[in-house]
Amino acid sequence: MKIKKVFPNNRKKVFEVIVNGKSLLFPYARLAVRPEADNRVIKAFVDPELGNEAFTYILARGQEDSVHVDQILEYNRDPNYIRDLFIYKLTLEAQKYLAASSLSRREIIRRLGTSASQFYRLLDQTNYRKSVSQLLALLNILDCEVNIVIQQKSSRVHSDIRVEVG
Repeated sequence: MKIKKVFPNNRKKVFEVIVNGKSLLFPYARLAVRPEADNRVIKAFVDPELGNEAFTYILARGQEDSVHVDQILEYNRDPNYIRDLFIYKLTLEAQKYLAASSLSRREIIRRLGTSASQFYRLLDQTNYRKSVSQLLALLNILDCEVNIVIQQKSSRVHSDIRVEVG
């Protein structure tokens, strides 16, 4: 995901970041190199050296640092980012249990009722167009039980993924 624009707001102590047409806020308090009253943000720009997937900011005393788009999306709890992270974690677990499984890949493909190419797309952790139900079916065939734990964490809702062998 690419950042389109970034605007520092020293009064509100946030960056306003445009990602996928949405304006998202990222507070100075979440920065590794934090601005202060006498060391304000003087410049912020989308960094082409980081593939336009991050912005770099410079403080009055010359310190600089970068913020990746994933940090911004995670802070704002972007639903698409959370979904992709969920699929990524499930895919890594499926890969781990597939490597330990005694079932042949041909047998797994047959039981999934899919093609070999679709099976390998399902195992690709960079493919986010697959469905959660496909991954759950694969984990079921690999004799895994998936438990999703949802807990209230202070004032925010927190979800955790745990895959257990059944």
